[in-house]
Amino acid sequence: QVQLVESGGGLVQAGGSLRLSCAASGRTFSSRTMGWFRQAPGKERDFVAAITRSGGSTNSADSVKGRFTISRDNAKNTVYLQMNSLKPEDTAVYYCAGGDASGIYAYSRQNDYLYWGQGTQVTVSS
Repeated sequence: QVQLVESGGGLVQAGGSLRLSCAASGRTFSSRTMGWFRQAPGKERDFVAAITRSGGSTNSADSVKGRFTISRDNAKNTVYLQMNSLKPEDTAVYYCAGGDASGIYAYSRQNDYLYWGQGTQVTVSS
């Protein structure tokens, strides 16, 4: 089973930046779409960003477009989420997700992913 471990969360002031990392186990990392979701208190888990297997294409939610950037380093089995211009509304638990390695790029739904990390807390103060 693939295991995903997020890190890099913490407390940051509005307007600041933070970079999340997701380290993946196994030998199939480069075969999978990878994504980030977030869940704010009292809210459902929402799509944030996704990246294709080779890193050639990315997609992001409208709420973070222009501020957040997803990237991956397949040699390190790691996916990143660079978060800039953070807002209090970005406060949430952020989850890393791994796709099914099918070769079909589906990325915006929770059901598009097979593996999930346990989450890392991001808190943006005003």
